[in-house]
Amino acid sequence: MPYITTSDHVKLHYEDHGQGRPLVMIHGWTFSSRFFHRNVGSFAKQYRVITLDLRGHGESGKPDHGYRIARLAADLRDLLEALEIEDATVLGWSIGSPIIWSYLELFGRHRLRSAIFVQQTPKQFFAPDWKLGHATCYDGAGLTFLQQQLVFNRSAFDRQNLSDCLSTSLPEDEKAMLLEEMAKCPSQAASLMMADHTTQDWRDVLPHLDLPCLMMIAGKDKVLPAAGPRWVAEHMPHCQAVEFENSSHMVFLDETEKFNQTVLTFMKEGAAA
Repeated sequence: MPYITTSDHVKLHYEDHGQGRPLVMIHGWTFSSRFFHRNVGSFAKQYRVITLDLRGHGESGKPDHGYRIARLAADLRDLLEALEIEDATVLGWSIGSPIIWSYLELFGRHRLRSAIFVQQTPKQFFAPDWKLGHATCYDGAGLTFLQQQLVFNRSAFDRQNLSDCLSTSLPEDEKAMLLEEMAKCPSQAASLMMADHTTQDWRDVLPHLDLPCLMMIAGKDKVLPAAGPRWVAEHMPHCQAVEFENSSHMVFLDETEKFNQTVLTFMKEGAAA
């Protein structure tokens, strides 16, 4: 398996398919790059597609440190540097989106041409001026309950999480494969990452990110209301929005063909801006 080693000595697994301008894909919390198994083949016919397992996920190293959004952004930088990737479109689903926002805040547009965001709100916790957070983990008490589930009832949590993220039914073998991938993420890593992620507020950063980008918005998401990702598209200067009315959190599985075509169209047209 191909790996790169980060600046803090963690091995990160990646896969590299196809040729052409690079598309780097970042998965969501407790998942892995294999969640994009319906999508990579379509993209690799025209582009070089790199999928990354975040630290603590999939086949990547499981260290006892570094589960912060800023460190994950540095991991992305380390990947781009190690593979000498230039002019990339980077796609972040769910927690992958703030990893990209953090990268842009810390490192600017270095090595990036454009970005695709998939169903992510700019702030997960509720506040007096913000009610577009997570459906259940929207304050300190919600975070504590989630962390307890990770420790004491992990397999049931994973099954419910997968179900909540879908509006369609998966074949049993595909569901089993995805649950197996989720089990590779240690509960401690998942807990630490979510604890950092939930406290972030990107609303002040997004209006200053001026690269061409796209937000995919899921109309049936049980995890994050569609109005949160819609806010992102409305407040980034060059951000297109595409609505997926029949999708929950996993847009790329609920409406695979539309997702694939939307990415390819943006790579050809929107990312050229």
